[in-house]
Amino acid sequence: MTDLSALLSQVTPMMAKYIETKLEYPDAVLFYRLGDFYEMFFDDAVTASRELELTLTGKSCGLEERAPMCGIPYHAADGYIDRLVGKGYRVAICEQVEDPKLAKGLVKREVIRVVTPGTNMNLLSLDESKNNYLMCIAYSPDTIGLSICDVSTGEYYVTELEKERLLYDEIFRFSPAEIVYNESFLMSGIDISDLVEKNHIAVSSLPSKYFNDNACEQMLCNHFKIQNLSGLGLQDYPTGTVAAGALLEYLVETQKNSLEHITNLKIYTTGQYMIIDSSSRRNLELVETMRDKQKRGSLLWVLDKTKTAMGARFLRNMVEQPLLSREAILRRQDAIEALNNAYADREELREYLGPVYDFERIMSKVATQTVNPRDLLSLKQSLHFIPDIKRTLYSFQNPLLTELADSMDELRDVYQLIEDGIHEEPPLVIREGGIIKDGFHEEVDRLRQAKREGKNWLAAFEGEEKERTGIKNLRVKYNKIFGYTIEVTNSYLSLVPEEYIRKQTLSNMERYTTEKLKQLEDTILGAEDKLYLLEYDLFCQIRNEIADHMVRIQDTAHAIARMDAILSLAYVAEQNSYVRPKINTQGVIDIKNGRHPVVEKMLKHDLFIANDTLLDNQSNRISIITGPNMAGKSTYMRQTALIVLMAQIGSFVPASEANIGIVDRIFTRVGASDDLASGQSTFMVEMNEVANILRHATSRSLIILDEIGRGTSTFDGLSIAWAVVEHIANPKTLGAKTLFATHYHELTELEGSIQGVNNYCIAVKEQGEDIVFLRKIIPGGADRSYGIQVAKLAGVPEPVLQRAKELVEELSHADISAKAREIAKTCGSSHSAPIVKQPLVKEQDSQVVQLSMFDLPKEEPVDSSKIYERLLALDISTLTPLEALNTLYELQRDVKKLQ
Repeated sequence: MTDLSALLSQVTPMMAKYIETKLEYPDAVLFYRLGDFYEMFFDDAVTASRELELTLTGKSCGLEERAPMCGIPYHAADGYIDRLVGKGYRVAICEQVEDPKLAKGLVKREVIRVVTPGTNMNLLSLDESKNNYLMCIAYSPDTIGLSICDVSTGEYYVTELEKERLLYDEIFRFSPAEIVYNESFLMSGIDISDLVEKNHIAVSSLPSKYFNDNACEQMLCNHFKIQNLSGLGLQDYPTGTVAAGALLEYLVETQKNSLEHITNLKIYTTGQYMIIDSSSRRNLELVETMRDKQKRGSLLWVLDKTKTAMGARFLRNMVEQPLLSREAILRRQDAIEALNNAYADREELREYLGPVYDFERIMSKVATQTVNPRDLLSLKQSLHFIPDIKRTLYSFQNPLLTELADSMDELRDVYQLIEDGIHEEPPLVIREGGIIKDGFHEEVDRLRQAKREGKNWLAAFEGEEKERTGIKNLRVKYNKIFGYTIEVTNSYLSLVPEEYIRKQTLSNMERYTTEKLKQLEDTILGAEDKLYLLEYDLFCQIRNEIADHMVRIQDTAHAIARMDAILSLAYVAEQNSYVRPKINTQGVIDIKNGRHPVVEKMLKHDLFIANDTLLDNQSNRISIITGPNMAGKSTYMRQTALIVLMAQIGSFVPASEANIGIVDRIFTRVGASDDLASGQSTFMVEMNEVANILRHATSRSLIILDEIGRGTSTFDGLSIAWAVVEHIANPKTLGAKTLFATHYHELTELEGSIQGVNNYCIAVKEQGEDIVFLRKIIPGGADRSYGIQVAKLAGVPEPVLQRAKELVEELSHADISAKAREIAKTCGSSHSAPIVKQPLVKEQDSQVVQLSMFDLPKEEPVDSSKIYERLLALDISTLTPLEALNTLYELQRDVKKLQ
């Protein structure tokens, strides 16, 4: 890495200025404006050339060797900035802040903005259907302050967390593009590195000055123009105040403006929303598919029929933040029902939303002074139908829809300002005129007329000179360097009058001027320059006047977003024949003819088979589901979880009837996958997820478990699955509602021995040696796994299938299920499957026979000295976690026998 500070005295004045600026932003790639290019030098040039595939050149700067250099055209900078930011880099943009024509010496330059993953304001690079959040963590020994902001929309939140686990949940929920935190967080022992890497989140620590209590409080008070924190309701959130203040300071320093579009700080608590961890979000495919990371095939794909980008973002947030308040859920349901009871009015509202642009993000550009005239025309078009939308909403006479209508401001004054002032087809460049409408400003009209007349004067002058000189192809042209000139080709040079003054010689022509042309040029260019400058000033005035109405416009945008999301849910409910679920707080989940909302839309030629689900806190706490692979167990369980989640966002659900008890969390453990990057096997990943569920689930949670224990030996896997079911079923230890799919048919013996455990299986029809999956859930346990038939469907070669059938016959002597039934009768429901340390196969009459896992060893007397010797002989460093648990179990068992 180049030590730039040591080069200051050796380089040219221009490069010295560059180095001084770079030293202020050492952790950012510096885009340094030189003329029509942004240039990068030294290490930044090497980095940019590599990441952006630019040619690396050099620049003489007073050193023995040329400084590494690369550059990009200024008008194409956004694309290059987005690429760097997308790779986790910070980019500091250094602009010329004075007119080069007026500069004395070096042109003055300043960093006008620092772009980071969480502060990117380029709307073309952002996903319009997803928020781009920046998160700030302020750690203290007692609490964790958390603040989140989307600078592109002005949304700003704060909360405090008491438990480390809640921090992970909030990171999962908001999926920020960038996280900043205090130095104390680094020393807290909380590890988010794995989460950050998997979700491609940029992270960095901020100096302690950002987290000073008094400075943070003052920053918030100054921004929101209040006397003290009680104006924001933050007086009881000291750590949250620090997080919010530090985040705001970070935004001010990177955005270099007053952030006027951040008009409100919303305090929230984690108890308002259902908690869904990262594994469950992934397994349930809420907003993207597991395999392709695409929206198509996810729940959001089914529900999102919004008309606006604002509505799409709000609906996504609804899906990721299901409600826990029954009253709030019912309000949304009432609104959906009202909309669907008036089909024509509902569709009229959807039509009104069609031309609405993302004016929530347009207002952010207004606040940061990066808006252009075409953005303002988009804002005007968006405001056009608001009076009609309000009128239609009132017609439904629904409390929520009326509340949304009340929140909307018709903004007729803002609409009229843009209508009167901004030209219908303005240019992209705001400093080249053509922005302001005729009749809006008297001086603009006068200068514009002078500019138009000037062109007529030039045309008349050209005609007069052609006639006077006899030069038929004489032309009057404009050039940025020489201004207006008379162009004469070489074939007519003999006819050029003596009073023509030569300005430039080209290969095929000469350029001249005259005293009269100079006078015309001064008049025309003077009017044009004044016109362009005045139009830009008027545009800035219009922009600033619109900014004065920021809160009114943002409130309206938020109401439009909420309305669009509710309209989408209503439309989807009507199109897909969803029903309104009842919502209860007694913990009962009763679904009749439930359907998987995504799978039924993906099926093109088959009919989806609907199924019932019944779970409660008493006699239907756990459903043990058996059946062959590919029969539909996973689909059925995911379907139940999705129906519950849909009900809690206020949506109607795919069923003929549903009564949904509110759950505080949904946990899923579905599928198997190695985490090779972190060195974790399939079984370790599975056990980590199971451990997380057992530690954090409550009696109000819904748990989906699929094939627990299959990543290890049959003996260990069955033991773990058995123990997990017992732990969940016991109201004293957990008592959560659970769907548990398994191939361990031995677990079906738990029905009748543990209260609340019931057996279900997938119906299968046998046709000779083949099977047909009926996809129907029926009471009872499956007596066969049909593994060989499934292997045949998958295309396993026939010789392998035949050999498998022979082995099944040979191994059928080991009837594990029968032995398990005997154990269940003797052990009762309060004991886990015994851990038996003996070989799984043995030689018997020259034939290999599978031993039952539940063959109980004979009791032998226990010698205390042997326990002591065994403890001394243990090499703890070589034990796996599972071996350690088994050893501890055996030692405890032997000690109990001594008592």
